[in-house]
Amino acid sequence: MRIPILSDIHNDLKMGSKAGEIPFSKYPRPSLVRDSYICLNGEWKNNILVPFPLESANSGYKGHVPEEYTYERSFVLPKGFIKDKVLLHFDGVDCITDVYVNGSFVGGHEGGYNAFTLDITKAVSRTPGAQNSLRVVVTDKLSHQYPYGKQRKLRGGMWYTPVTGIWKSVWIESVTDDYIKAIEITPSLTGIELNIESEANDYRIEVYDGQERILSERTPYDLVKIEIPRPHHWSPEDPHLYDIFISTPNDRVKSYFGLRTVAVGEVDGIPRILLNGEPYFFHGVLDQGYFPEGIYTPNCEQDFIDDIMRLKDLGINTIRKHIKVEPDCFYEACDRLGMIVFQDMVNNGTYKYFRDTIFPTLGYKRENDLNVHVSNDTMECFACGVKETLVELYNHPSIVYYTIFNEGWGQFNADFMYEWVRNMDPSRIIDATSGWFKQSLSDVDSQHIYFHVEKLVYTDKPLILSEFGGLSYRDPEHSYSKYINYGYGKCKSVEEVGKAIIKLYEDQVVPEIKNGLCGSIYTQAYDVEDETNGLYTYDRKVCKCDPAAMRELAKRLKIEKKQ
Repeated sequence: MRIPILSDIHNDLKMGSKAGEIPFSKYPRPSLVRDSYICLNGEWKNNILVPFPLESANSGYKGHVPEEYTYERSFVLPKGFIKDKVLLHFDGVDCITDVYVNGSFVGGHEGGYNAFTLDITKAVSRTPGAQNSLRVVVTDKLSHQYPYGKQRKLRGGMWYTPVTGIWKSVWIESVTDDYIKAIEITPSLTGIELNIESEANDYRIEVYDGQERILSERTPYDLVKIEIPRPHHWSPEDPHLYDIFISTPNDRVKSYFGLRTVAVGEVDGIPRILLNGEPYFFHGVLDQGYFPEGIYTPNCEQDFIDDIMRLKDLGINTIRKHIKVEPDCFYEACDRLGMIVFQDMVNNGTYKYFRDTIFPTLGYKRENDLNVHVSNDTMECFACGVKETLVELYNHPSIVYYTIFNEGWGQFNADFMYEWVRNMDPSRIIDATSGWFKQSLSDVDSQHIYFHVEKLVYTDKPLILSEFGGLSYRDPEHSYSKYINYGYGKCKSVEEVGKAIIKLYEDQVVPEIKNGLCGSIYTQAYDVEDETNGLYTYDRKVCKCDPAAMRELAKRLKIEKKQ
């Protein structure tokens, strides 16, 4: 079984699942590639197509979705596949999962957005060609104790169809006792700090710039600082990446990294966010990551790539990934294609319409979140999801910014959470409270403005307009709903909404850059079910704005330093 090397992955960015093929069959962990991979996606018993959630058309599931569902299939481990350990990976299952191999319970997981791994060595058969049974019991009551994002049983408006069950890849690998469990790559402008998690005490490290090997060394240390000769920095305009091989005596993995930094600094007396030491304007859109046939899961890897390239064609350089953690292939595509990611944590807790939307929209945006009652179990579940997200996504250079709480949903003790996240990842910008209910600690001042009832307010922190716009037009031939038109200002035609979007930027964004605005996130990239406020329709077939006009606009969204 040949390892899919990173140059292949780069060349195969246009590759994806075709009709009749196993969906999402590419190696699913591009930041740690190993020569051991069996994909368990495809048709399971009861004609369920994994990894599509039960509610989706692509899953093949018919009828009412129960709160508890059991997946079943068998698998065979090829001769010579088993080394010392056999690991079973689930990249995302919503929401509570219990797993059995050959009738033995091998472990479980709580939370619907993050990957988990189970050691099934003792449960699998070592007989070549033997059938192994796999049973996955999933419970999803859409409890607000667990992160749930924009899901709601009674979907409509700003709430969307829920997802149940497996919605990311399922796969198996076999590893040696000295295998590399994880790596952590922290870049600078001149090199990286590499932290290796393994039982080994002897490593070989090789770094390639394209086909040229620029470094080869052996070390007994788990923590290594590597300087790169003639460093080539990563940016959306030039997404340069390096390949890195790491070997123990019996294991070998391949990854990649980009040299980039992100920090807060002062430019001409104004607080700014600096990318690679220079002020940068983050021209972004909100992206919910919903798809017509698969809901949370696109048809294939290529759909993520196409989504990114559509936005780049409009001059967009930033995606705010809203209240969802995508499969790794999405972030890899952002790394390779040059798209910055502002990543949201997935909220849990109870949303309260008047407290969290109506009153703040009218200007009541102050609240002490120490007095908000959130149960200990809910807080622990949220913190667990945050930690798993930080670990899972750490190595992606495209991710420069994390949002902890959005518009008060489930918010509690944001100052403590800011310090906790900052301690785990000091290398990125942290937006503690996006929109409102800000407390004392955050790297940015993050404001949402939809209805022109207020002006941007500047403080001693970089200002991000983290949500605005939402202008709505429903294309009758390309919309989820036949009659519903949900958004923040309705337009009657493609031409009208396209002109209105440009005018909104000219009135609300362009003049504010000189005053200190560091980035803007337009709501949103694509229509989502009833919401018809996307730059594109839900099926991605109609662009509601003029791409040439948007590209010209993007040229004006720059931060100019004084001479």
